[in-house]
Amino acid sequence: MRPQATVVLDGFGTLESLRWHDGALWFCDFAHGTVHRWDTLGKPETVVEVPGRAGGLGWLPDGRMLVVSMDGRRVHRQEPDGSLVVHADLGDIAGGPVNDMLVDGQGRAYVGNFGFDYHGFVRQQPNAMLYAPPGPPRAPIACLSPEGELLGLSEPLVFPNGCFLIDEGRTLLVAETLAMRLTALPVLPDGRLGPPRPWAPLVPAWLWKSLNHPGLRGRITRRVSSLLDHQAIADRSDTPIAPDGIAPGKDGTAWVANALRGECVRVGPGGTILDRVATSQRTLSCLVAGPRGDTLYAATVPTDDPERAAGLNGARLEAYVLPS
Repeated sequence: MRPQATVVLDGFGTLESLRWHDGALWFCDFAHGTVHRWDTLGKPETVVEVPGRAGGLGWLPDGRMLVVSMDGRRVHRQEPDGSLVVHADLGDIAGGPVNDMLVDGQGRAYVGNFGFDYHGFVRQQPNAMLYAPPGPPRAPIACLSPEGELLGLSEPLVFPNGCFLIDEGRTLLVAETLAMRLTALPVLPDGRLGPPRPWAPLVPAWLWKSLNHPGLRGRITRRVSSLLDHQAIADRSDTPIAPDGIAPGKDGTAWVANALRGECVRVGPGGTILDRVATSQRTLSCLVAGPRGDTLYAATVPTDDPERAAGLNGARLEAYVLPS
């Protein structure tokens, strides 16, 4: 039986972008456009409201916070007086809402985007229909200098989402949510990203091939796969895994928040599933942190549609203390 996380906070719209910073857990509520800080003991505090839905989070070396405005397609910077200013405008780059972000120790930011109006699509059709050839639109990761200038763009990826650095900062590991895989990109000396390479597939090869097939085989597979839009059916399946937020695990592994069902999954290079922790709802972000660094936190939601989520306020923060 899988270990089960426990709900520690609830009543939010859509929780995302879990970060541990300055002795506290930080996160966004992108349904309500707010950033929160929680010391794990009392009630969380609202730090700032972000126009255009708050997304990814990070901090510059001098302590100023960077936060994504998803619909504004910008990265904002919070100044010492609490005001928000535009750090970078990605309107000419992002084909859809700007998404998760990593800020490295030098203050360089790596920012993904949806590439298209994902929620508009899935309000009309099952998610599986995205794979009808030519497949989902691709989008690059924008590489920004500490001053917010564009250093370059990665090769286009399939819905680049959560990411973190591995190999002592020489490689960026990225969740390609709609490709159901983790992908590694070398970090070049100037901060740009090199060619991507596979790191961990999270869908069986036969299913991926069938899902993208242009003929009858593909149409049947996409129709059957659309049943995963029904949560009761998705919860009874172990595959595929749609990685949303990801976080470092022990021994060079990655914890993955599965956007399809209620779980966090620890994955090794090549896609080996090492651990699974159940959550009460589908997960959008995860992080191993806490005062002792031994707690797996998971941001869970009844729906990732921001319009529905804002009315439901059913998002939760869940936690599980990992075995030593």
